[in-house]
Amino acid sequence: MQVLVVEDDRSLGLFLKTCLELEHYQVEWVEDGESALLRSAADHPELVLLDLSLPKLDGMEVLTEMRARHLDASVLVLTGRSELHIQARCLDIGADDCLLKPFSYCELVARCRALLRRRAQLADPVLRHRDLELHRIEHTVARAGMTIDLTAKEFALLEFLILHRGECVSRGQLLTEVWKMSAKSVTNVVDVYINYLRRKLDAVEHQDSQPRLIETIRGMGYMLGTPNRKPVARETGRMHTIPAAMYA
Repeated sequence: MQVLVVEDDRSLGLFLKTCLELEHYQVEWVEDGESALLRSAADHPELVLLDLSLPKLDGMEVLTEMRARHLDASVLVLTGRSELHIQARCLDIGADDCLLKPFSYCELVARCRALLRRRAQLADPVLRHRDLELHRIEHTVARAGMTIDLTAKEFALLEFLILHRGECVSRGQLLTEVWKMSAKSVTNVVDVYINYLRRKLDAVEHQDSQPRLIETIRGMGYMLGTPNRKPVARETGRMHTIPAAMYA
């Protein structure tokens, strides 16, 4: 995924570039509005992190011009201005989300992932992982070309896992997002349905010997696919807060 960072504060720009490169994104960083438009048109990034207070052209002018040119990158506006009408104006002229400074590393990365997932979902109704395909509109699943019959809840569980492939998701997350229950609910429903899903997915014979699709991460949860990084429990992840000097 290609990301464009537009930030004139050099310390903050370097911080953002470094954070996103640690998440394995390809990152370009520019420091003014005119350069932002040039790079957007030339590189067609999937995501733009856009500061509002920029030299040459401010962030709102950049955003307006991007949409006028039909540049369809997802745009996350970064601003130290807490007035609601400023954020509403950004959304009205084409921003996809706004993030108020100061923000944590974890929140920044989560917002970026959410925007990129949303973009991918709109682009293609079929989610794919290795030889597995899930069609979100037709509600069908196939592995190695063979159709797999899933219940509605099994389908929703698999959809969530594919959308978060490479990430360890906890039982609490699955209870909240798939079952719409409290993350603290005392139930083994997640484990039961994970086993249902594994049996159906792994029952399909395929030529290559591959590890099972859904792995258990002991003491943490479940993961589909190769980890994007060494799994770390979300609750204990380090929070990197931007210093007060970077609030511009």
